[in-house]
Amino acid sequence: MNIFFASNIVGDVLEFDEEEIRHLQVLRYSREDQIQVVDGKGNWYVAELVELSKKRALARVVERISSTQRKPYHLHLAIAPTKNIDRLEWFLEKATEIGVDEITPILCRNSERTQVRLDRLEKILLSAMKQSLKVFLPKLNPLTPLKTFIQEQEKFVGQKCIAWISDPPGKLLQQTYNSGQNVIVVIGPEGDFAPDEVELAVQHQFVPVSLGQSRLRTETAGVVAVHTIELING
Repeated sequence: MNIFFASNIVGDVLEFDEEEIRHLQVLRYSREDQIQVVDGKGNWYVAELVELSKKRALARVVERISSTQRKPYHLHLAIAPTKNIDRLEWFLEKATEIGVDEITPILCRNSERTQVRLDRLEKILLSAMKQSLKVFLPKLNPLTPLKTFIQEQEKFVGQKCIAWISDPPGKLLQQTYNSGQNVIVVIGPEGDFAPDEVELAVQHQFVPVSLGQSRLRTETAGVVAVHTIELING
């Protein structure tokens, strides 16, 4: 099944961006063909193409197949970008497939990557959303210094967790998180958080948690955290 994405919707008319226009052309669609469309906001449509050129594509909604409400909790995953960008892209893909609502790349003391291309990462999220038949597109925030991110969550309502390797280990995430609660989970870089970064987080009501006995790569830790929250919420 070919699924297309449209974020610009006025009434019952859907307008596609350049990337989706190319997909439509490569797949040899033409006017009056019917297509499946998601808007990243919970809606799935059947639409009929009414215009298709190299620079513009419009479709008219024939039927709204489903309109899904957001789940009763919000999962925000903050993660330090990996040195190898392919690993971060893998994480974004898998987290979207499993179920994440918001992602913030964070810049930490031990970060080995200090820049990311948001446009590239957004394409990964979009592709994963369509591939896994999701109807919500995760929100991707700009790369943010950890200190700034922590301070910005002062008024967050829900549970705030920071996963790091401590001795003795902290309580497991699944022992700390309560089903149905909004939650932020922060994952550090390959070299882990600096002690003062964890201390700052704790001062702002972040609870240190463990993701298990195994020493995990950053991107693996991110997937484990997302999957754990998904499992707890059924």
